[in-house]
Amino acid sequence: MSETKDKIVSLADKLIRVKGFNAFSYKDISDPLEMKNAAIHYHFPSKADLGIAVVDDEMERFSRNTTGWSKLPEDKQLANLFDVFRRHCHAGNVCLMGSLAPDYETLTPAMQTKIQAMADAIVEWVSHLLEQGRKNKRFHFKGTARDRALLVISNLQSSLLLSRVMGPETFDRISHQLLEDLCA
Repeated sequence: MSETKDKIVSLADKLIRVKGFNAFSYKDISDPLEMKNAAIHYHFPSKADLGIAVVDDEMERFSRNTTGWSKLPEDKQLANLFDVFRRHCHAGNVCLMGSLAPDYETLTPAMQTKIQAMADAIVEWVSHLLEQGRKNKRFHFKGTARDRALLVISNLQSSLLLSRVMGPETFDRISHQLLEDLCA
C-alpha cells in the first residue's frame, strides 16, 4: 500500500474501533489527514472498499502475529493474543470484529463476507491452539475446543466493552481469569 493509503486505513481502523463503522464519514478522515475527500475516494471509491481494506489489514497483522508466535508453547501464544486485546483496551479501542458486528446487517455483502472470513479465521486459530494446548497438557477444559474458543473470543470482546465503562482493570481481571481457568 502507498503511504497515503496506509494512513487512511490506519485512521479508519481507529475510527471503526472507537466510533463504529456507520458513525464516521470520509470527512472524519480527510480533516485530520489534511486532504480532500476526493483523495480518499480516489483510493477507496466506497466506504465498503475502505472497510474491506481495514479488515484485510487486520487479518494480515493477525497472520503475522500468529506465525511469529507459532514456535511458542500454546499458553504463551494465547497470552500474546490477550496482550493484543490488552493494548486495544488501554488505547480505548474495541476489537475490530466486535465493533463491526453491530453494523453487520447494514454492510454490503462483500464486507459481510470479509467479516465472516475474519471471524472464521480467528475462531479456527484459537480452536486449534486450544486443542493443541489440551493435547500438550497446557490447557484443561470441558467440551470442544471450538466451543471454548467461542467463549474465549466473546469474553475478550465483551471485556473491551466493559472496560470502557468500568476501567481497564476490568479487562485485566477478565483476561487473568480466562487464562487461569484454562491453565488450572
